[in-house]
Amino acid sequence: MTATLIKHPKGDLLIDTGFGRDIAQHLATMPLFFRLLTRYSMNKTAREQLQSSGYDLTRLRAILLTHSHWDHISGAVDFPEVPVWIPPAERSFAQGEDFTTAPARSIKSLHFEEYRFDAHPYLGFAESHDVYGDGTVVIVPAPGHTPGSVIVFVTLPDNKRYAFIGDLAWQLEGVTEQEERPLTQRLADVEPRLVRENLAQMAAISARYPEMTIVVAHDPRSFASIPTLVSKP
Repeated sequence: MTATLIKHPKGDLLIDTGFGRDIAQHLATMPLFFRLLTRYSMNKTAREQLQSSGYDLTRLRAILLTHSHWDHISGAVDFPEVPVWIPPAERSFAQGEDFTTAPARSIKSLHFEEYRFDAHPYLGFAESHDVYGDGTVVIVPAPGHTPGSVIVFVTLPDNKRYAFIGDLAWQLEGVTEQEERPLTQRLADVEPRLVRENLAQMAAISARYPEMTIVVAHDPRSFASIPTLVSKP
């Protein structure tokens, strides 16, 4: 699992957070069958990586979640001073009773801030939220995996473009071939029909803009072109 730092003159964003220091406690909130099926290994947390690179944490404006499942929100515990941006539908889901968001409810330091979508179409999606008002970071709703799942489009100054799709797919081929995740993982989808519709939409975008990098949260290949923060000696 990963966290991606987006730098911007108006304040930086962290897209998802990866595993945090309390990942073992977060996993312990999940049902037994989930724990028996789950294995993970721990490396440096996002906060530790930012600190070791010399990054100024006061620049971090917000954590922007693709959705609120444990492997995307766990690291938020390490940033108690940073608000977590989330659409209303995902906030209701995260604070509800679904077992998949039990880890989110266990993080008492979470400070959610809601954002809403405007009726401004973006790449075929009917609504969007332009974070900075300059087109560099645009969020679109992509419900299906969770009620408030989103896709985050990022455009760099050199016009390099990325689409962070969270768990819409688990491999790049999931988009290019419109193949859903394995059956055991699809059981967590709240609305499979919407997942298929959003996969089709992303496949069309990928075909139209082949230069755009589709970043799949669980596929390391899709992060290959993203620069990695280097620890200072």
